[in-house]
Amino acid sequence: MFSKKTITDVDVNKKRVLVRVDFNVPLKGDEVADDTRIRAALPTINYLLEHDAAVILCSHLGRPKGKPDVELTLRPVAEHLAELLDEPVAFASDCIGPVAEEAAHELGFGEVLVLENTRFHPGEKGNDPEMARQLASLADLYVMDAFGSAHRAHASTEGISNYLPAVAGFLMEKEIQYLGQVISDPQKPFIAILGGAKVSDKIGVIRNLLAKTDFILIGGGMANTFFKAQGYPVGDSLVEDEALDTARELLQVAGSRLRLPVDVVIAKRFDNDAESKVIAMAPVPEGWRILDIGPETVAAYDKVLHDARTIVWNGPMGVFEFPKFAMGTFGVAEAVAESEAASIVGGGDSVAAINQSGLQDRITHISTGGGASLEMMEGKVLPGIAALEDK
Repeated sequence: MFSKKTITDVDVNKKRVLVRVDFNVPLKGDEVADDTRIRAALPTINYLLEHDAAVILCSHLGRPKGKPDVELTLRPVAEHLAELLDEPVAFASDCIGPVAEEAAHELGFGEVLVLENTRFHPGEKGNDPEMARQLASLADLYVMDAFGSAHRAHASTEGISNYLPAVAGFLMEKEIQYLGQVISDPQKPFIAILGGAKVSDKIGVIRNLLAKTDFILIGGGMANTFFKAQGYPVGDSLVEDEALDTARELLQVAGSRLRLPVDVVIAKRFDNDAESKVIAMAPVPEGWRILDIGPETVAAYDKVLHDARTIVWNGPMGVFEFPKFAMGTFGVAEAVAESEAASIVGGGDSVAAINQSGLQDRITHISTGGGASLEMMEGKVLPGIAALEDK
């Protein structure tokens, strides 16, 4: 049950509504390379337009250093949104100040305006009250629909709620319902799959999930740290030496519920064309590095996932951007899709893998927020959600 107010709980008719969306999308030149996040915001935008609101959208894009960066303008995103909506979308070359104020003032009801990148101002990441107040001055109501940024207390995600009534959009509601349900009351067996490079990024998640899951399946670079913690030589593989003690402690606490790869794909270089071979998990020879999980591991993980009722997956199983070392990630993606469990996939790389393998329609919920979904899995309260009005 979602305990925060949403746009259906308030009157939006003939109101100026500022929506914090997550338009942090990859660009190729001045074209949008992947519009998944833009499409995810359409239900909220369309609802507001149908109810004759003036819709003002704000978002960050990339990591400008608190000042304008021509490579990270949201203008191409506004143009792409106009194509998706099949109607004009206005663009303001700033998100606060006279330019934004004039554009918001001129916006008619039933029309859409995109403001320039919020991170072009240092006040965004600093959660500056003055920036939040200026953003709030553009509208009558604030809608938080950027789940991917909900774990950050920024001016446009948290600060603004001090100056305007703040409610959730449909995407936000959907994300919290799926992830909240999984964390508070998952159907068992509950299996978590964790990959990616670093154990340190996921220590809190592993600790929290150990209390709830039946098994945690480990892959990606983080498996190497667990191998080394058990005393296996891992050659030239990526390892976090500073996390070895933590890895040992987690292995001790988890026992057989933390599953590690039983075979791995090793290569001479970090390169798609490198000489490679599959070995059972034994000492990795000097000069070689682990770049993927092996076929026996995929089969073992498939067996565990087959009987699952709930699956969460965050992080790839190998260096899947190299086709030669993508078999583990795609194999696990196939196993998740084949399972009859409720499945939730979060994190940019895992989502990209699901999309590349064409399995997105067979996943229950694909989360738009990697960091935010991880923090929810850690049991943390996200500032962008806490700031919203309770029902």
